[in-house]
Amino acid sequence: MVLKRILSLVLVLAAWLSVPAAAWANHVLIPMDEAQKEHLKAYGATYWLLGKQVEVDWLLNYRGGAFAFPNAAGAENELAVRGVTYQVISDAQYNSILQEIADPNANMDVMKLEKVPKIAVYTPKGKQPWDDAVTMVLTYAEIPYTQIYDDEVLHGDLPKYDWLHLHHEDFTGQYGKFFASYRNRPWYQQQQRDSEATAKRNGFSKVSVMKGAVATKMQEFIAGGGFMFAMCSATDSYDIALAGLGIDMVESMYDGDPADPAAQSKLNFNRTLAFKDFTLERNPIQYEYSNIDMQPFERGVYEDNDYFQLFTFSAKYDPVPTMLTQDHEKTIKGFMGQTTAFRKSLIKPDVVVMGENKASGEVRYMHGTLGKGTWTFYGGHDPEDYQHLVEEEPTDLSLHPNSPGYRLILNNILFPAAKKKKQKT
Repeated sequence: MVLKRILSLVLVLAAWLSVPAAAWANHVLIPMDEAQKEHLKAYGATYWLLGKQVEVDWLLNYRGGAFAFPNAAGAENELAVRGVTYQVISDAQYNSILQEIADPNANMDVMKLEKVPKIAVYTPKGKQPWDDAVTMVLTYAEIPYTQIYDDEVLHGDLPKYDWLHLHHEDFTGQYGKFFASYRNRPWYQQQQRDSEATAKRNGFSKVSVMKGAVATKMQEFIAGGGFMFAMCSATDSYDIALAGLGIDMVESMYDGDPADPAAQSKLNFNRTLAFKDFTLERNPIQYEYSNIDMQPFERGVYEDNDYFQLFTFSAKYDPVPTMLTQDHEKTIKGFMGQTTAFRKSLIKPDVVVMGENKASGEVRYMHGTLGKGTWTFYGGHDPEDYQHLVEEEPTDLSLHPNSPGYRLILNNILFPAAKKKKQKT
């Protein structure tokens, strides 16, 4: 009888030891520090998990902004296929991490990600491959999005989405001010024809008037609870369009008649999101919209020393900017665009600056609220191509899977998935 009991216990122990370790480990940790081999694809994997109704914890300031979730069917295989570094841990181990994060002296917090953000990218149907870093990184990370443009915005489609992206766009109706260099290019001429046809189709006399109406619709989207993210020339040209509603700021080569000579004095800065007291660039062939954008001769930087510093926010008290600045590096390599860097003296006082080059007086990354929603502006065109020129080949992101600059874009993608917390006082 004793021998039989011993044999039975041995069999039970053998069965217990034969169970894979993963079966006893109930959480998966995706580190986002230097241990991660595929930072950008990790965001896509997190988006995939949310689509499978798996709640994900975003561990703010823990291991570079790690993600953690209860182990789910197919999750490990999906991470492996995407090349994402991960670690299977026990409940006890995860509880220990949560205790470390909860320490009042630790600048860390847990943000619950619960929903899949519906993403819209404002981009023309004939978009050129050099046009948009965000669509490139969304594609690389395997995050789905819907392309929309003026027709969809004007027809009221924006409320269908949680997140709206604007990139190398000109909301002033001057076609990017490419006239001097590219007016004879077929793609430029086609862009102008398409824009004029869209304006006419929607009942507008000019493209500039239509773009002002589009900008207003987007502002209503934000105020109603939407999230808007803009890069490059979509940042300053957007605010200029809002300030200049009802004012002809456009010269004849763009809309067929002269600009209002008093346009500058008529600007209304109360309408803008980020900028105030700026001066328009009135030269129609100058590749610039205003003095919002810092010029190369006054920046005092060049490719080898162009960096900006991310701010460190309190994770427990300022969770929104903390989410938006999660990164494995705090010093980010600078990169140029038609709009590269925002002049700090022209930024409204309620704007949250998240990244700047203090010595040059320029802001590169900032955030604000409007009504129930938020907006984020990010200067420059392509985080992994310092001076990305028109007609260049698009960046191959498989060569930059750990790009700190591209991570800032993807932080904004996941931000709308977060469960809102009550503000701590």
